[in-house]
Amino acid sequence: MAGHSQFKNIMYRKGAQDAKRSKVFAKLAREITVAAKLGMPDPAANPRLRSAIQAARAENMPKDNIERAIKKSQGGDADSFETVRYEGFGPGGIGIIVEALTDNRNRTASEVRAAFSKNGGNLGETGSVSFMFDQVGRIEYAGSAADAETMFDAAIEAGADDVTSSDEAHEIICAAESLSEVAHALEQKLGEPRTFALIWKPQNAIGLEMDQAATLLELLEALDENDDVQQTYANFDISDSVLESLTA
Repeated sequence: MAGHSQFKNIMYRKGAQDAKRSKVFAKLAREITVAAKLGMPDPAANPRLRSAIQAARAENMPKDNIERAIKKSQGGDADSFETVRYEGFGPGGIGIIVEALTDNRNRTASEVRAAFSKNGGNLGETGSVSFMFDQVGRIEYAGSAADAETMFDAAIEAGADDVTSSDEAHEIICAAESLSEVAHALEQKLGEPRTFALIWKPQNAIGLEMDQAATLLELLEALDENDDVQQTYANFDISDSVLESLTA
């Protein structure tokens, strides 16, 4: 799964290393184009665009691709896309939030519903799952950016609520409305973060047995394969031993 082991239960997102690079880049480019269209083509004045560019850089998306996606926003191609959110349940009663950018709401809804039904889940109504999550800001730095104490002090001073550190990465959580401000304050001290974005953080995680975990991962992969799906969040907890057995 994407990210680092301690973050695996917050967000599921296949990275470029285990997905077709072109598909990952296409999703990133779509978000950049829409972000630039809804705001301004200048990332310094458009937090959503800046976040999208950071995510693209984290996946090693070429600079030319990023620039083309921004230029595309000045045409009419981005006008037809809208942001939609789906909520549903996976195996073991796992709550799942799916965020998508689509130019055909009916098509995307049908495909997302099919992914749920074919993989042990069911699509729910708006609000049926999101109450189990909190929307927060998440900022990630590489583990080499600072030691844990320095990162913690800088994050709290910047207005963050929580910091989780490992050798590989630092995850900073803050209030959704403070994301841009906290990210900017941290950048002044520690340089550009790896990524920063609004996420849906589960309030509690549900443990899964082997069979349930295997089916859930198939569901999450099916959702991720959908071109319209940008992010998927789920409140699951898969133990390291189960995860190792599934990936062996």
